[in-house]
Amino acid sequence: MSNTTDPIRVVVADDQVLFIYGIRMLIDSQSDLELVGSATDGKEAVRLVEELCPDIVLMDIRMPVMDGIEATYRITQSDSEKQSRVVILTTFQREEAVFRAMKHGASAFITKDATPEFVLETIRAVHTGDRIVDPAATIKLVNEFADPDASARENRERAIAALSPREQEIFLLAARGLSNSNIAATAFISEATTKSHIRSILNKLQLQSRVQIVVYAYENGLLRS
Repeated sequence: MSNTTDPIRVVVADDQVLFIYGIRMLIDSQSDLELVGSATDGKEAVRLVEELCPDIVLMDIRMPVMDGIEATYRITQSDSEKQSRVVILTTFQREEAVFRAMKHGASAFITKDATPEFVLETIRAVHTGDRIVDPAATIKLVNEFADPDASARENRERAIAALSPREQEIFLLAARGLSNSNIAATAFISEATTKSHIRSILNKLQLQSRVQIVVYAYENGLLRS
């Protein structure tokens, strides 16, 4: 695990060179961030991540050679000792491709018209992993495109049977987009204990991110009537 004084190392993948240049300028202006590489297609992005092991990957969905969804899946399913976290870059907030990328392991998404402040906030929040950025938008997207079948609705309990009763409680709170601090306050536990529960939940359910908790909950009918 990196030292807290180390900068957050970022790779950006986008087929628009001008966009990459803008991201580079933004990141270079921040003392706690460092752009360590860039790619213009998904295949190159995967190679760069394997080589550089960045903390965060800003990944465009539509790129040549390999799209951002496949690249995200390969990165998040990697056996690398250090797991890079992917933030999807998209033109449109509400599209199925964004949902598919999150289902495949992306930790968040950013629209390309987002403010610089929101981009920076997202990078930092995804790096710490203690909350979902803009949970309302994330849940709205997942609710629109997640499609649990009848068997999922009938087997809600089975979907999280691997979790302890306390972890099931924390899971459902996280699935509603609550941050660690909000979960801690609701469940009357410390933030450190909350963080430990979240790690255990992700491990037991073989999920990559807090966003995947939301996707998993909706696809298994756990937050639907």
